[in-house]
Amino acid sequence: MVSRSGTPRRWLVPFATAALTGALVLSAAGAASATSSSYRISGNTPGFVKHATLLGLYDQSATITATLWLKLQNESKLDATVAALYQKGSASYHNWYSQGSFDATFSPTSQAVKAVSNFATAHGLKVIAVAENNFYVKVSGTVSAIEKAFHTTIDRYSFNGQIQRSNNADPTITDTAGGNIAAISGLDDFGFSPTNVPASMPDGSTTFRPLTKSPNGFFFSPECFRAPETDVFTSSSPSVTATYTGNRYGQDITNNTLGNLPPCGYQPSELYTAYGMNDVFGAGYDGTGQTIVITDAFGSPTIRTDAEVFSQLYGLPDLTADNFSIYRAPGAVNSGVCNPRGLCNNWQTEITLDVEWAHAMAPGAKIALVIGPNNTADLDEAINYAVVHHLGNVISNSWASVEGLGNPAQFIRDNRILEMAAAEGMDVNFSSGDDGDYSHVLPFKTVSFPASSPFATSVGGTSLALNSDNTIDWQTGWGNNLTRIAGTNAQGNPPIDPPNMSPASGLGFQFGAGGGPSLTFAKPSWQASLPGAKRQTPDVSFLADPFTGVEIIETVDGSLGVAVIGGTSLAAPMFSGLMADASEKHGGGLGQAAPLLYGLSGAAFADVQQVTSADDVTGSITDTGGTTNYSASDLVGPENGAGFYSAIYNSPFSTRWFVISFGTDTSLKAASGWDNVTGLGTPNGLSFVNDIAP
Repeated sequence: MVSRSGTPRRWLVPFATAALTGALVLSAAGAASATSSSYRISGNTPGFVKHATLLGLYDQSATITATLWLKLQNESKLDATVAALYQKGSASYHNWYSQGSFDATFSPTSQAVKAVSNFATAHGLKVIAVAENNFYVKVSGTVSAIEKAFHTTIDRYSFNGQIQRSNNADPTITDTAGGNIAAISGLDDFGFSPTNVPASMPDGSTTFRPLTKSPNGFFFSPECFRAPETDVFTSSSPSVTATYTGNRYGQDITNNTLGNLPPCGYQPSELYTAYGMNDVFGAGYDGTGQTIVITDAFGSPTIRTDAEVFSQLYGLPDLTADNFSIYRAPGAVNSGVCNPRGLCNNWQTEITLDVEWAHAMAPGAKIALVIGPNNTADLDEAINYAVVHHLGNVISNSWASVEGLGNPAQFIRDNRILEMAAAEGMDVNFSSGDDGDYSHVLPFKTVSFPASSPFATSVGGTSLALNSDNTIDWQTGWGNNLTRIAGTNAQGNPPIDPPNMSPASGLGFQFGAGGGPSLTFAKPSWQASLPGAKRQTPDVSFLADPFTGVEIIETVDGSLGVAVIGGTSLAAPMFSGLMADASEKHGGGLGQAAPLLYGLSGAAFADVQQVTSADDVTGSITDTGGTTNYSASDLVGPENGAGFYSAIYNSPFSTRWFVISFGTDTSLKAASGWDNVTGLGTPNGLSFVNDIAP
């Protein structure tokens, strides 16, 4: 999938869907239908295949890995058992399972593991890992051997500009061992994508600035929005005069003494004031005694240095080997090597953002970074490792896939990992995605998984403007649109007549928080007050807009520097850090956050709504045809209706002029109470901590 500007979308490598037994829309997905000793794993073909172009057979001699997910014991009782753990008044309320007791009651048996392992070996496959809780058997083998073992064909496909592999039909196992297998992953190579967004988009230039000096810890101005102004653009051939009046976004780059910098970016101390974190820390809750687990892919060779420099620059406790540990889930084949290089770099940036901003929100907590064993497709195995070893009470995940394009059978198993975490009193948080409802790139609306799992907490995103004292001026649901109104400085800034909002030029909708109803999951009981019959996302939100983003410290091409970034990849570690602070107050794991959030008082959240301004941008263009007047809704697309904030933006990257809007997120809208961009709202510091951990 490519964006309208030709730039690869962030979510293109991954696609997945999931389901909850007892709350399934696709009730047959993942079930092994048996005839004699033949077992077909239904729902085990990615949904994208029916939209893709078949290119032919995949290289039969290539070696790939596949993960055989085993059926659980007593699986029919698991949902009710976990529900009772979260039901106030129940005899088992918050009596969390240990890993040992969970394994004894629900995990696959050693006999099942042996049968599946023997089957794999007999078919020429090598067993390279067995999950410690017996959830899966991981194997490797040639494509030819895998096809023969599972009676399916693995092909090459073209889907929205990318070449991928996938099985073309559900696998079948003609052996009694098949009765133990619930899903097979790895037959396709669609993994998960990080959900970070650099502040440079859509112009494509980097926000990175070498860290040569730090003037009192200041790199980027926290002043994102400035006084209204009027800008006039003219050209003589043809004769056109354009006049625009409205809010100004960012600095005046013609007077930029710091170089080619993004307009604004927040550091921890500024957001501490905005979100009431100083009161949380002042009450003695900084995550001490807790560990925040972070899962990511591929790894970062410089994360220890980057995170420690971040800590020193912003006055946070040091991150050393004593409080920052790195793990790799078992079953590594390629040790995190990836190609192309850009994919790895995006994950390196993701790791940097996750570690630094989880640390910023819970500076007393330890960090445990768990790297997936091979690639983006097996991050679920990294979560399984974190849960089995109970590395911490909070697990933060800033990656996503597209629920409507995935492999239902595999992600039913992923959902079971998250349910195991919930049973053991662990909170697993996921970013809600950065592409709104996906309707700008797909012919249907969908949401991100695993954020849509009933056993995950989905974290959406906001745009944020601060006053000079760092209190909140306004915040709204994150969703940005751009309209080009004038050319570059080098061209003399000629007016665009008419303004260009063409998707083919990379304009219109840029990015925004994911949300809306799941296509797969029924609505859990704790969302009974919400509309519809499906699981709704998100549950809660934090800052995500890269145009009002945060600073990170990262090594890029050997140079240590500072950059501004956003995405729901920022919101997820921020919320996870706050949950670690709350867990400290509670004295241990609070369990999955989402069911608790819907029972909190209104004081726990700042209700995020659409924001409007009396100074929204207006414009007029005079040419040979006369004068045409524009309003803000005209300039960013009438499909966005009314009720958003707009500003004039002179990009420091391209030097073009735009109208940028805030609160315009595909069909999703912030509103009073719960909404499909920001959930219940943003947490209110100490009020939130005291309410969720009384």
